[in-house]
Amino acid sequence: MKLTVRDAARLLSVSEKSIYRWIKLGAIPAYQVNEQYRFNRAELLEWATSRKIQVSPEIFAEPEGSQTAIPLLSDALRDGGVYYRVGGTDKSSVLRSVVQIMHLPEEVDSEFLYQVLLAREALGSTGIGEGIAIPHVRNPIVLHLSQPMVTLCFLETPVDFGALDGQKVSTLFTLISPTVRAHLQLLARLGFALRDPAFKKAVLTQASRDEIIASLRQAEATVVQAAPTAKNDSAGHVEPGK
Repeated sequence: MKLTVRDAARLLSVSEKSIYRWIKLGAIPAYQVNEQYRFNRAELLEWATSRKIQVSPEIFAEPEGSQTAIPLLSDALRDGGVYYRVGGTDKSSVLRSVVQIMHLPEEVDSEFLYQVLLAREALGSTGIGEGIAIPHVRNPIVLHLSQPMVTLCFLETPVDFGALDGQKVSTLFTLISPTVRAHLQLLARLGFALRDPAFKKAVLTQASRDEIIASLRQAEATVVQAAPTAKNDSAGHVEPGK
């Protein structure tokens, strides 16, 4: 699904002039198609999340005729689990430890998942600053899961992930999903939740599992209240509102 400059501006709650400026600077992932710029929704959300750019809550609204409902982020985290003192001395060994910890279905090849996570990091760090990284696969549909999962790991030793702020990572949210749609929704919801003071504090202080999930549920309640009903635009995709 390709977004226009207008779509991107609305999704990121900025002016079209800002989008064009970022394109000129080569700061935003964009593609030129028939002399017009287009954006991939997954790449745009990854870019916004890594730079802590606020997106409109309307991104959480479901389009008319959408398929199976995506579970709440708190449910995905409950299923994926919260783990403490996870080992590893560098990015690759940390990701290896994370994959070994995850409760993966039998049909998911853990070695394949590990290699895909490594390949994603090679494209660019998933570190978003303040000691937090969000490792995830770029093509989640290949994992054949029945439900999306988010696994939160607190590292025993902070590791350099190449984050923009230069801070070592001690907290990893690893996302795996059965579909691109679920992947985008969870990635966006997580980015939004990490701006909630209570949830962010629970994460940064490595609070208990129950405290982290409870604060996340409260943060999600605000998203539900803020998100209006989405409407399909003429191109057949959700047009984010400001």
